[in-house]
Formats: sequence, C-alpha cells, structure tokens
Amino acid sequence: MKYISIPGHPAPLPLEVGLLILANRGPKVPEIIELLDWQDQPDQYIMILERPSHCQDLWDFVESHGGTLNEDTARYIMTQASMAAHICCSRGVFHRDIKLENLLINTETLEVKLIDFGCGDLLQESAYDVFCGTRKYRPPEYLTEGKYHGKPATVWSLGVLLFLLVCGRFPKRRDLQRIDDDVWFEPGLSNECCHLIRSLLQKNPSWRIDLKKIIFHEWFMVLSLRSATNDF
Repeated sequence: MKYISIPGHPAPLPLEVGLLILANRGPKVPEIIELLDWQDQPDQYIMILERPSHCQDLWDFVESHGGTLNEDTARYIMTQASMAAHICCSRGVFHRDIKLENLLINTETLEVKLIDFGCGDLLQESAYDVFCGTRKYRPPEYLTEGKYHGKPATVWSLGVLLFLLVCGRFPKRRDLQRIDDDVWFEPGLSNECCHLIRSLLQKNPSWRIDLKKIIFHEWFMVLSLRSATNDF
C-alpha cells in the first residue's frame, strides 16, 4: 500500500485518501466525488464517500442509450469531465484513469462526478515511466518512448472519452492516422466536434490542446442543458 505526505497532515496518508483530500481542498467542486471520512486499519483502509442520487457509471449510461450520445448530451458531460480533470491537476493530483467507468452520472440531471483515484499519483513536472490505469486510454508516447507527462496524458484520455461518447467505439489505428493527417471526421458529427477530437488525440503530446483550454474550444460555446436533456 502506497502512502504519501500532503500539507496539513503530519502522518503519511494512503495514496487514494491523500489524492482525494487534495482534489477536494479549497472550494468544493461538484464534479469530483467528496471524501466524507476514512479509517486506517492494519491491512486495509475504509473510505466513506458521498453517494449521489439516481446515479450510474457513464459506461452503463451510454450503453442504456444505444451505445452513443447526441452531441448536446456529450457536450454537457465533457464540460464536467474536463473541469474535473483540470481542477485535479491544478490541485496537484494526476488521476491517471479517467474513463467511462470512473465517471458517475445522475440520470435525471446529467450531473457528473469523477471517482476512483486508486490509480492516481501526485502531479509532477517530470515524466512518468510507469503506467497505471486502463490500457485503452493510455497515451501513445508511453508505447513509443516508455514515458509520458501528466497533463498531456490527461488530455489524451479525455479525447478517448469523447470519441467513445459520440462514436460508440474506441479510436482505431486508422482513425488515429487520419487524425495525425488532420483529415479525420465522422459522418453525422459537427465540424467543431471533429476538430476537438483531433485536437485531443494528437499523437505528439506537444500538439495536443492544453488541458485548461479544452472547455474554451468552440464546440462548448453552444452548450444547452435543455437540449442535452431532451431525450431523457
């Protein structure tokens, strides 16, 4: 069991506990699950988390709606997921496993919460050389170079997430090649949505959109909760 030291706590904390405390430090962020209490025991620790109403994980939610979501619904979800990712990094937390299964969604309001920090780590400026997370969301630079940086890797995972929401599948090698060639598009999707996907899923991490700039992309400028909830 890995322990970390964080300011304000004299004794080291279990990694997941410490990361959640850091992620929730400061003004409460509704897009991140709240740690209410925890207990340390000799061979395990127990975490008491908030329990949102009417929620299921995003994988089940998407599956229950035919495997894809319309752009308005996906936009509302991605706004919250991107905010959660940005807030985590700004508070020194690298979640490292942002995926459909680690996002809870309130099926009545479409409010989203990021959960499960068990694969995470403290955010560092230097590269990571060990990957901990879900294989299909890992950044390509880890495969080619054996290392990756926290924020660009987070951007990549958000790109995979958006691709799943609106395309109903993981990006294939041909998709990624066409993205690198700047010619990828998906029939039925807006030009703005396709452009954001291309911006998120650049093979070269230095070419990806900056994490804090994602929600300012033009695709988010037409956000409407009323439109997002029309089908539910």
